[in-house]
Amino acid sequence: MVENLSRQQKLHEELWRIIAETEAGQRLLNEPDLARQLGVSRATLREAMRTFETQGLIRRRQGSGTYVVRPSRVIESGLELLESIESLSNKIGLDVSMGELSVEYRLGNPSECKALGLEPAQRIIHLSRVIMTEDRSVAYLIDILPDKILSPEEIQAGFTGSVLDVLLQRGSPTLVTSLTEISATGADQKVARALGVQRGAVLLVFNASLYSADGQIVDYSTSYFLPGYFRFHVVRRVLSPQLVSEQQLV
Repeated sequence: MVENLSRQQKLHEELWRIIAETEAGQRLLNEPDLARQLGVSRATLREAMRTFETQGLIRRRQGSGTYVVRPSRVIESGLELLESIESLSNKIGLDVSMGELSVEYRLGNPSECKALGLEPAQRIIHLSRVIMTEDRSVAYLIDILPDKILSPEEIQAGFTGSVLDVLLQRGSPTLVTSLTEISATGADQKVARALGVQRGAVLLVFNASLYSADGQIVDYSTSYFLPGYFRFHVVRRVLSPQLVSEQQLV
């Protein structure tokens, strides 16, 4: 167990050294040669390279090879306040843009209607799009909304990728709370293609329900982030011994 861990650590250290010594934009050795140089199988090498890919340090391009990339800036945010990627990037002077956009107005399936608190087979809007920075896909966002929330005209008129920003600028409905579940997942084929990563690459995932002042869910979203381009944190209050005692008495 310890020996296997040491081998894995050594592989990561050697691979990190090679990446660090390679200029951004340059291609690494092809997989067979790199695996031979490092003394590992191609399968073991690919697994190790996934770690650096999700950190934003390398990018594997099908049929071309693996290139070294380094994010110039990381989008950072606390989780106490809900903000769009565009708003966060503006704070640090980082340009982001929307890549491929898909919009569907259709009947929701059972899971979609349940997520929005709708009766079965109600009409919904399904938006999916890629967010890019520095010529790199860094986030894949999916929003599901009741079809009355956004009109086709609002989406066509300068939509830059943030449903949140559109609703806030419009001022209705009044938004008050977002209940968000955070996890990590391996990219499936569709998400991997959208983000330009290998299938199974580890991504951060936010599943969020956005509530209006009247308690209705106006948006259910699933957001996939490349970890190397985002850093999220939360400020937590220390629970004092006195407060613990008070809670135990309740």
